[in-house]
Amino acid sequence: MSAGWRWEYDPDHAHVAGRIPAHVVAEVERLVGQLVDLAAMDIDIGELGHGPRPGGLRRMSAADGWFYFLAAPRARLIVVVRIIPPFDAL
Repeated sequence: MSAGWRWEYDPDHAHVAGRIPAHVVAEVERLVGQLVDLAAMDIDIGELGHGPRPGGLRRMSAADGWFYFLAAPRARLIVVVRIIPPFDAL
């Protein structure tokens, strides 16, 4: 296993992004890739996006919709748990 930061879908791609338009998924994956890059530079990504307090579940805008993610610093992992596409993409 790599010691660097990585990201994944939870529970899997089919559940989180399976019925989401490809352009929305591509934008989410691009943004999560940038979060991985920031985390690798020791930036606290648990405070990025929107959420009730630092850490915990965060929400970030993407492609006129948004996605939810959780940063797990000890595991060096970003977990994408839900993607909400814009209404016109449904």
